[in-house]
Amino acid sequence: MTVARDDYTATLLLSGKVLVAGGENGSHILASAELYDPGTGTFTATGSMAVARDQHTATLLPGGKVLIAGGNNNVAVAHTTALASTELYDPSAGTFTAANSMAVARLWLTAALLPNGMVLIAGGGASDSASAELYDPSAGTFAATGNMTVARTGHTATLLPSGMVLVAGGRAIGLAAELYDPATGTFTATGSMTVASYTTTTATLLLNGEVLLAGGGDDRMNSLADAEVYDPPAGTFAATGNMAAGRWGHTATLLSNGQVLIVGGFNRRSLASAEIYE
Repeated sequence: MTVARDDYTATLLLSGKVLVAGGENGSHILASAELYDPGTGTFTATGSMAVARDQHTATLLPGGKVLIAGGNNNVAVAHTTALASTELYDPSAGTFTAANSMAVARLWLTAALLPNGMVLIAGGGASDSASAELYDPSAGTFAATGNMTVARTGHTATLLPSGMVLVAGGRAIGLAAELYDPATGTFTATGSMTVASYTTTTATLLLNGEVLLAGGGDDRMNSLADAEVYDPPAGTFAATGNMAAGRWGHTATLLSNGQVLIVGGFNRRSLASAEIYE
């Protein structure tokens, strides 16, 4: 990349390029962004965000723009300065423009694009929050929706084939999971996870409709190698094979053959290792 960064976002655009935005570089929160071109294997700078931020979300909208929401912009106070601001990236112009703010300031939040084109924003904050809101791309506005059953930060949110959203884990929650129903705007509890993960678990929708949750950190920030699978029709979690290495802060990417590529993360030090889930 043109700049070293962590706690950033990477979003696949309709053009096939990848937008990399924000993050942290040492003692600096970044506003810069860049594009990765798979055709040339190179990164080039694009317009900078209106606000420097890390621990934010970036969601590709149906029209091709990217919604950047929330995050943190003060590294000096242990990542507790939550942002309510949002902005939109326009790939055709290569620019970011400020958008309407969320009702609640949030960092370590989640954002899930719903089948109706709206974006579910849930949890996060300088302290754990149970609140959730919906972003309407056509109006450019946020509106409150039902609260989660428990307050969460650092959780996961995964759109299921049914159109519902699975929310799992998070700081001070551990085992709890729930489902958001866009038709009713409500959250209801579902089966509990088999292993308590308080931070940066990955959640990957598999080709068979199940969700793989892998790794994360326990309440003492020890890296976990545990993995489990959520079965939406049954509403239950079941253990699956452990990873070769405990890790949190990693990535998990579904490959076209149905396998999941697990890369990097942290386990007492930054990891260069990678593994495949069959």
